[in-house]
Amino acid sequence: METDLLILILSFFVIALIYSSVGFGGGSSYLALLAIMGVHYEIIRPAALLCNIIVVTGGTYIFWKEGKLDLKKSWAFILASMPCAFIGGFWRIDESVFFILLGISLMLASVFLWMNVMPLRKHPYDNKFLNGALGGGIGFLSGLVGIGGGIFLSPILNFLQWDDPKKISGLASLFILVNSISGLAGQTSGNGNIEWSFIVPLLIAVFVGGQIGSRLGAKTFDPMYIKRITAVVIFIAALFILKDHV
Repeated sequence: METDLLILILSFFVIALIYSSVGFGGGSSYLALLAIMGVHYEIIRPAALLCNIIVVTGGTYIFWKEGKLDLKKSWAFILASMPCAFIGGFWRIDESVFFILLGISLMLASVFLWMNVMPLRKHPYDNKFLNGALGGGIGFLSGLVGIGGGIFLSPILNFLQWDDPKKISGLASLFILVNSISGLAGQTSGNGNIEWSFIVPLLIAVFVGGQIGSRLGAKTFDPMYIKRITAVVIFIAALFILKDHV
């Protein structure tokens, strides 16, 4: 068990470092790794969301300080997603359903991550009603599965050319933060199980990795290269998860 925990600590550090460099929290990879390592499903969701919160809090602040977080354009996503993430977190699902949803979610995330960023057009897309619907839908899934949601939102907005990639990363970081907090609140309201003795070392690992990654950012890493490697990894993880639960 100690060896497994050490592997998780080191892996979570690397995941947080890489994901935070492109504005993500790493929830999809935390979930995949915890599932493959055989951690109980009731512990997996709050663990992933807590790690998300630790990683993206610093990243959100950095994006805001650099002027890459446009709150006037972002409010519809945030307001719609928060209550939906809470409901998703509160909703009780059994183990087999959770792992099937997780496997499918990871497969979808891998497809979205593989998508390329298109050049920004002259009049970027921005529809408040559709923004709210998109935020609400992803928010519900985020709370239900325990994923921050940025891994879905960011590629979709890049495809729709909502704004330049840096501002989309800033929104994704804030989106992950509020969804993770709301989803976690829903889970704990429904008597979710938080094993602090297991989770705290992981939180320390992602805090250190997230702080390093947020500061390195796209200046050091090629975001598209990172996203496509991640897409392959979580697609393989999804296959393993579905193989054992379908």
